[in-house]
Amino acid sequence: MPGHKMGRTTEDIKRELTAILRELKDPRVKDCLLSVVRVEVTNDLSYCTVYVSTVEGMERSKAAVGGLKSAAGFIRRELGKSLKLRHVPELIFKATDSIEYGASISKILADLDIPEAPEEDDENAGL
Repeated sequence: MPGHKMGRTTEDIKRELTAILRELKDPRVKDCLLSVVRVEVTNDLSYCTVYVSTVEGMERSKAAVGGLKSAAGFIRRELGKSLKLRHVPELIFKATDSIEYGASISKILADLDIPEAPEEDDENAGL
């Protein structure tokens, strides 16, 4: 079952990366609400693409990616310490605006004026 093991490894990497990112001291990463959205690992575990997003928008996400790229060696070393992998994948960070997009969709849905359907009484429903 290589698919199950790969999915579990991907989730382990995502969990550990989230913990490691909280410890970074780079102001580009530390001063924003950074979230790991998705992690994709190649089948041979040589590369790991990490998609990150911030609430502040795409420009802030790109700045955070710059900080993550400069700290990639440290992050990879810490990942190797916390996970028992034969080969720790090379990390590739990419910015995404999924959190901002989700917030805008939520705002649009909240602004809609949809009247609620009247609820029928249980006694009258059977008649």
